[in-house]
Amino acid sequence: MVSAALLVRVEAKRGKEAEVAQFLEGALALVQEEPDTTAWFALRFGPATFGIFDAFPDDVGRQAHLAGKVAEALMARADELFVGHPTITRVDVLASKLPG
Repeated sequence: MVSAALLVRVEAKRGKEAEVAQFLEGALALVQEEPDTTAWFALRFGPATFGIFDAFPDDVGRQAHLAGKVAEALMARADELFVGHPTITRVDVLASKLPG
């Protein structure tokens, strides 16, 4: 069961779209090391708009993720890859269906 989530949106700088996609795809290895990240998705909303959606059993798991390696890497490369800083929205999960 999950009750907490994050929705992160980023806009790639012109010419950095492929690099952002590769960065997000590569982040999966880091997320797999996080036991409290129940679900994680790297998303592409449009040509230069990307995102991450991840879900956690509780706020403790969400906080651990925000202090983890993916967040660190995202912020370290933000000036290089993104038009502005990532928009991070904390959301509550009302219902979910996850693989058992």
